[in-house]
Amino acid sequence: MQITRRTEEVFAHMKAVTWQGKQDMQVKEVPDPVIEERTDVVIEVTSTGLCGSDLHLYDPLTPFMTPGDIVGHEPMGIVREVGSAVTSLVPGDRVVVPFNISCGTCWMCTRGLYSQCETTQNRDTGTGASLLGYSKLYGQVPGGQAEMLRVQFGDTLPIKVPHGPTDDRFLFLSDVLPTAWQAVEYADVEDGGTLLVVGSGPIGDMATRIALHRGLRVIVVDSVRERLARVHGRGAETIDFTEVDGVGDAVRELTDGRGADGVIDAVGMEAHGSPVAETAQKALGLLPKKVQEKVMLNFGVDRLAALMSCIDSVRRGGTISISGVYGAPTDPLPMFQLFDKQVQVRMGQANVRRWSDDILALLDQEEDVLGVESFATHHLSLDDAPEAYRKFRDKEDGMVKVVFKP
Repeated sequence: MQITRRTEEVFAHMKAVTWQGKQDMQVKEVPDPVIEERTDVVIEVTSTGLCGSDLHLYDPLTPFMTPGDIVGHEPMGIVREVGSAVTSLVPGDRVVVPFNISCGTCWMCTRGLYSQCETTQNRDTGTGASLLGYSKLYGQVPGGQAEMLRVQFGDTLPIKVPHGPTDDRFLFLSDVLPTAWQAVEYADVEDGGTLLVVGSGPIGDMATRIALHRGLRVIVVDSVRERLARVHGRGAETIDFTEVDGVGDAVRELTDGRGADGVIDAVGMEAHGSPVAETAQKALGLLPKKVQEKVMLNFGVDRLAALMSCIDSVRRGGTISISGVYGAPTDPLPMFQLFDKQVQVRMGQANVRRWSDDILALLDQEEDVLGVESFATHHLSLDDAPEAYRKFRDKEDGMVKVVFKP
């Protein structure tokens, strides 16, 4: 198939959100992406999300960033160029791009473990599949908060979606929906059981919607009242952890003393309530960059308050599903408590392509059963990105989910 070329004078440079330093995101003009492999496609980005894990690049994971890195991993858009080996897409097709870059054909991918793709694994850093816009820990691949994007594995990675409905109907297939879907699957709660969701940001909110759609009883823990009101409006019970003596006790009070059948940690290393770890994270920022890398790869600077609440709140014999990101190899865990309670723990980056067809079938229904078209709280231009990162981090202005419109 012929590669379709754009007019050089018009598309010589594009706007993109770039990392320039700790808490310093800037919109810059950068060279347009081009076809590099016969299996590539290039898309014009029409919508792209701001994710909670982008905040890790904004601050905790800065040692692994390079000034000028293009960030973002939740894009969708229109195919503008196709490589000569691509047969399933043509210019003009509408696609969503998964955040993890998977070939779709290796041993791991054929077993549904797309986030462990052996073709794009980062063996030099000991991490799994490469991710869009996510530091040299995961391949340092240019991200999707940009006007254009090169997409690898054109026949197997992009998710083709129909024209017509708004972008928001499909955009969250890139990350939020499959991450939340996998979190609920991994929690493995039986019909009629109780699921506890710790954190009501984008992933916790969407996991709540998916679980409620499946008929589960859902309890959500957070401290941001606007977010708790949002999930309560969908039918969840809520706990403001600042108003109870302990999350575990509050959950047991609601479950006849037993605890939740399954618990989702939708917070990760940004949890509040861990002052020692918070101090360690701030101290880490004072060290030389190379030393910061070694500390983060070999020691622990995570805040574990959310995970500890999950371990306390799950019933004996229950399951903890971790979708929140943790970044350190020596985080201390209460192994006696986990063993004594006979707790199962499942976790990992979402295997987007493992779940995308099932989710797309739900999105193709006429009714917006998960409320995806009203899920985003803010639609902004790329130029608004620097301020949006700050507000999202500080949970200001009712910000839960931001969508940039390049």
